[in-house]
Amino acid sequence: MESTLYLDLSTDATRKPIFGQLVAATPEQRRGNIGVVVGDESIPAKAQLHDLADVERAIGTSVASDWTKEEAKQVYRILAHAEAQVHGCDVEQTHFHEVGLGMTVREILGMCCAIEQINPDKVIASKVQVGSGKIECAHGVLDIPAPATAAILERYHILLAEPRLEGELCTPTSAAFIARYVEEYQ
Repeated sequence: MESTLYLDLSTDATRKPIFGQLVAATPEQRRGNIGVVVGDESIPAKAQLHDLADVERAIGTSVASDWTKEEAKQVYRILAHAEAQVHGCDVEQTHFHEVGLGMTVREILGMCCAIEQINPDKVIASKVQVGSGKIECAHGVLDIPAPATAAILERYHILLAEPRLEGELCTPTSAAFIARYVEEYQ
């Protein structure tokens, strides 16, 4: 029997609600594994990891399984490609700001760990709410979705929810996670 994981991204597609849905879908006896990965202080929560190589080295120090580590690296590779596209540089030259915080890396590891614990045959989702308006970040004030988010949404043909609500409701890291795992939108 095929198992399907459904994510409701229609009103908020940021990491926190996605993570909450993943934890809720994880069998109760396996939820502790996710907590161990997210709580692993081998990646300091306030560390600033500047590029893909820094992030991949940090991921390598995690207590997560090899599968989870590789999946988290794949999420960050999607993100690095989008940043490179936006900035017109090579992937190795991308510079992470907010997305390179240690706690963000730990959360992505936790989300990938949840996917491993759930082990779905397929991941489907609602259309994705990206939000609208402006966001202030390291590059100044930008339109929502932020350029890296928009690049991922376009490259991976992620279907968007309408109407667009106010605020940043899909970040570059959540867009990269969605791109990695969601196979179908409803």
